[in-house]
Amino acid sequence: MFKKILIANRGEIAVRIIRACREMGISPVAVYSEADRTGLHVALADEAVAIGPPPAAESYLDMDRIVRAVRETGAEAVHPGYGFLAENADFARRLEKEGIVFIGPRSDALELVGDKVRARQTMEKAGIPVIPGMKSIPSEAAEYAKAARSLGYPVIVKASAGGGGKGMRIVAAEKDLGPALEAGRREAKSAFGDESVYLEKYLEEPRHVEFQVLADNEGQTVHLFERECSIQRRHQKIVEETPSPALDDTLRVKMGETAKKAMRAAGYNNAGTVEFLLDKSRNYYFLEVNARLQVEHPVTELVTGVDLVRRQILAAAGEPLTLSQDSLLQRGHAIECRIYAEDPAANFLPSPGRILFLREPKGPGVRLDSGIYGGWDVPIYYDPILAKLVVWAEDRELACRRMEAALDGYAVLGIHTTIGFLKDVIRHPEFRAGRTNTAFIPKYFDEWAREENTEEALGLALAAAAIDETGLRARPKGGPRRKEETAGPWQTLGRWRMGGAD
Repeated sequence: MFKKILIANRGEIAVRIIRACREMGISPVAVYSEADRTGLHVALADEAVAIGPPPAAESYLDMDRIVRAVRETGAEAVHPGYGFLAENADFARRLEKEGIVFIGPRSDALELVGDKVRARQTMEKAGIPVIPGMKSIPSEAAEYAKAARSLGYPVIVKASAGGGGKGMRIVAAEKDLGPALEAGRREAKSAFGDESVYLEKYLEEPRHVEFQVLADNEGQTVHLFERECSIQRRHQKIVEETPSPALDDTLRVKMGETAKKAMRAAGYNNAGTVEFLLDKSRNYYFLEVNARLQVEHPVTELVTGVDLVRRQILAAAGEPLTLSQDSLLQRGHAIECRIYAEDPAANFLPSPGRILFLREPKGPGVRLDSGIYGGWDVPIYYDPILAKLVVWAEDRELACRRMEAALDGYAVLGIHTTIGFLKDVIRHPEFRAGRTNTAFIPKYFDEWAREENTEEALGLALAAAAIDETGLRARPKGGPRRKEETAGPWQTLGRWRMGGAD
């Protein structure tokens, strides 16, 4: 087993991986850009290495800097989390050549499934239903227009090298195709370092259902059931749950076996997710493989009892898969809400700034995967996810009520967040009835504005005002930090007090 793992990521996912490493007796190493010098993941790791300026292209996407950090710290493996280099086959291949273990699929499998066009080709050959779309990346702009006319509008522009909604654009008419392609390429380049995009037929109001898969290096493969991910804004998921309200046992078994077949066709190892779109007639189509840990992995962990990060590390270390399909079952219901530093009333514009006050939810069946603390400055340079609030209960309705209570107990002052918006989503009668699809947000929340609880907001504001402003301690640039240099949450908050009765 590894003695030291470098985590090539930031925020809540880096914190999640650090905690898994500690439970396994592995020393976690963090990396950070100048913007993340005081990040929670930096404070929690045993060592942390500065890897460059705030822009991701000059830090978290810079392979040379990451490899140098591995060498400096003596780490034996790299966990990429999600985003950044997590689905970059060139990065995985370079680590393999350098004798460093990549905690993810082998580079050849990653190259295949990470290239969405090649993955579609492979699935078609394996007899797996796919959404009509382009079979290669065109070299000429005119080929996109020709393909769009053949598919029939609306079509969707998608990044070939990554997921998470980055680079996606829906195009309803030919006049909008050129600008959509340009915008998609820019976003794909920024997020994944690869501007390649392709076109698919856009399905109207489908459900987004995905299956979590685990595979070891010997080809043993199991699925850990489905996640319903239909609540999305700008093609990015914001609420996920399992089991899916749309699936019965027969369809669940059929889709799960298709997911395993897809991964075997790709020669896949480690953890990955096969994503499907489910239409109104309950026909399902292969969408893509996400060759990494998913943001929404906690809901699967809560209903199956399987630690997916631990399983990733074990698979990368060459351990055989000890799970069998018959031994796995779903117990209860889990829901996840992604907490973003965004203003839902302003079309989800990012909301960077200092967190003046933080109150986190607690209680039975409540899990919070968070990368923030009171007094921290949320940077503008990266995906604005702050935390993932996850609940488990015996059934779906109780899970919804538990999520409502958890969101009511969550407060972040100083920046805008999606907490209030998510409360209204969870309370919506169509969500409660399980009647969701990918058009849910634009259909029911197109002009959302929330009336705040004035009394509660005032109380929280007074509490926040009681916190003294303090400067954040700077850490020297470059090199692993020493423990005595740590600027953790309690140090960065400085002296503070809460108002109230004695």
